[in-house]
Amino acid sequence: MRLNKYIAQHGIASRRKADQLIQEGKVLVNGKILSELGYDVKEGDRVQIGGILLEGPEERVYYALHKPLGYITAAQDPQGRPVVTDLLTDVTQRVFPVGRLDYDTSGLLIMTNDGQMSFRMSHPKHQVPKTYEAWVTGHPSKERIHKLKSGVDIGGYITKPAQVELLKESEKGTLLQITIHEGKNRQVRKMLKAVGHPVVELKRTSVGEIRLGRLMAGHYRKLNKEEMAYLQSL
Repeated sequence: MRLNKYIAQHGIASRRKADQLIQEGKVLVNGKILSELGYDVKEGDRVQIGGILLEGPEERVYYALHKPLGYITAAQDPQGRPVVTDLLTDVTQRVFPVGRLDYDTSGLLIMTNDGQMSFRMSHPKHQVPKTYEAWVTGHPSKERIHKLKSGVDIGGYITKPAQVELLKESEKGTLLQITIHEGKNRQVRKMLKAVGHPVVELKRTSVGEIRLGRLMAGHYRKLNKEEMAYLQSL
């Protein structure tokens, strides 16, 4: 098995990132730094990254997590803030988040140790749709909602067409459902601010065909057969 695939199967990184780690001299095989991208891992080889020995491939696991507010989308945080991996208390595999949600955004986050699947879901060519519910200030007009649907300038970048639906209006503001096919940093917040209706609360409710449903904040579940079939179809 090629070294980059071997690394990816252990959930360390995608194949492309694995190649980068190899080129940077961060991968040891049998105690020696290896920079050969095409190396085939043989039975008995000892592969190490950052002092961690990659022993037999872990079972691939896939979870849907309802990320609460106030958690960092990472495996660890230098500042000591709570991270999403802290929430998966009975998962023995070393899992990581697919993509990210901001500190002040809640909702669906896929957690796995499958580097290949993470790469497929995150790659722009697959355009995996992501749906959010956003409470915003004020009451957007039809013209402003149309602008959101058509594309808005979020600082030198025009967003691609989005699906936007008005769910509820109240004294608090307006609840919108927005589906985007991109993953620009804080994109939904920037889009809504650009049309004059800043976000008050933001929650992601689905990633592709995987939905948050009634999963409570801080809780997680294994993906079901239908969701797994969707991931394999990417």
